[in-house]
Amino acid sequence: MTFMKTILGTAAALALSAGAALADPALIYDLGGKFDKSFNEAAFGGAERWAQETGGTYKDIEIQSEAQREQALRRFAEAGFNPVVTTGFAIAGSIDAVAADYPDTKFVTIDGWVDPDKHSNVVSILFSEHEGSYLVGMMAGMASESNTVGFIGGMDIPLIRKFACGYAQGVVAANPDAKVVSNMTGTTPAAWNDPVKGSELARAQISQGADVIYAAAGGTGIGVLQTAAKENILSIGVDSNQNHMHPGQVLTSMLKRVDVAVFDSMTAGADLETGTVKVFGLAEEGVGYALDENNAPLVSDEMKAAVDAAREQIIAGDLKVHDYSSDDSCPVLKF
Repeated sequence: MTFMKTILGTAAALALSAGAALADPALIYDLGGKFDKSFNEAAFGGAERWAQETGGTYKDIEIQSEAQREQALRRFAEAGFNPVVTTGFAIAGSIDAVAADYPDTKFVTIDGWVDPDKHSNVVSILFSEHEGSYLVGMMAGMASESNTVGFIGGMDIPLIRKFACGYAQGVVAANPDAKVVSNMTGTTPAAWNDPVKGSELARAQISQGADVIYAAAGGTGIGVLQTAAKENILSIGVDSNQNHMHPGQVLTSMLKRVDVAVFDSMTAGADLETGTVKVFGLAEEGVGYALDENNAPLVSDEMKAAVDAAREQIIAGDLKVHDYSSDDSCPVLKF
């Protein structure tokens, strides 16, 4: 697919947009780029799947600054793209600012929240990251030989604390003697794309005894996984299946099916149901853990049985995983 390498406000981009077919979908990636091997790349994968299966075309853009969010939304809407699919919580404010100006355009915010009562042409797609993180936390607790595991988040926001809290609950449920060491990369969007800092944090946690580290940090996580492999400890990937990045060293990946959210949104097209908030958890197969040839030797039958049993209990409502975003607290981890 053609990629708009320049800002949408330029004359070249305007000319391209002016010739766009009506009702083609558009995709706006969050900061960090579409090849971050994590969240954005999962979105790209969903769009590519849609294009391959339908023969359709779409336009996408990798914004370079926060200021470009609203500009990109307006340009795509004015050019007739529909729906306009976006990734990352931070763009929700921009959608809130522009949605009313384009009532015939349907907007999708993946990970963001826009009041459905205020904007009937917006759908917010959220995930139960705490549920998937609980499962990989159980795996970390069972795999750890040092009884110390780590968590490295990207930007310190409630969403990432939600990952961390669910993970820590799973760790101690499977291994009550385990300790969880937690660090965030930073407090600005740059925290999503700093693999050097990710590597530094991983080394610091390894020095504290961590022998399994879960990275929920976008592109920063690449540095975490690389360092874990180099230091011969296990890591856990996130969003996309990252098991293949270091075969035999990545215990599993917490899957967040951003690809499915993008694919389904593009497939629905102008008929997409909006004015609603959708939440994808274990029951909807919106989150889960990855098992393939790259990590199968690391996952024992006992581990898989325990995790699968917990998954069914969570779906049935018999096991409640605390959601940090519900009250800004975590029963087993201090921030």
